[in-house]
Amino acid sequence: MSEKDVKQLCELAIKAKENSYSPYSHFRVGAALLSGEGKIFTGCNIENAGFTATNCAERTAFFKAISEGTTDFRAIAISGDADDYLYPCGVCRQVMAEFCNLDDFIIYLVKNIDDYKAFTLRELFPGAFTPDELEKGVR
Repeated sequence: MSEKDVKQLCELAIKAKENSYSPYSHFRVGAALLSGEGKIFTGCNIENAGFTATNCAERTAFFKAISEGTTDFRAIAISGDADDYLYPCGVCRQVMAEFCNLDDFIIYLVKNIDDYKAFTLRELFPGAFTPDELEKGVR
């Protein structure tokens, strides 16, 4: 991805926080997910009084894309209301591993449009459980 494309993804993740429903934690998170076809799906965290029913911004973006027929992904940018980089939770990492190539999928952790870190999914989830491994009986 070009620097311009990365910054656009970061900007959309920051903007996605505006739609966050976070009345309990007051901690907004936004995500912008880039498909293989170049389409961007945004998501925000959506809380619920029954905390286990809460959905992270990353999964909101993934589920939105998947529900519209997209299953090929290249990158995601994640921005939270924090002074530090916000890493995806384990559940979100497992969803990413279900649909993304561990070595090619890039995760951008965004403080602001000019301050972000990039990791491959394998770097953030070295023990990922992938559909291919399950199919081959590796685990």
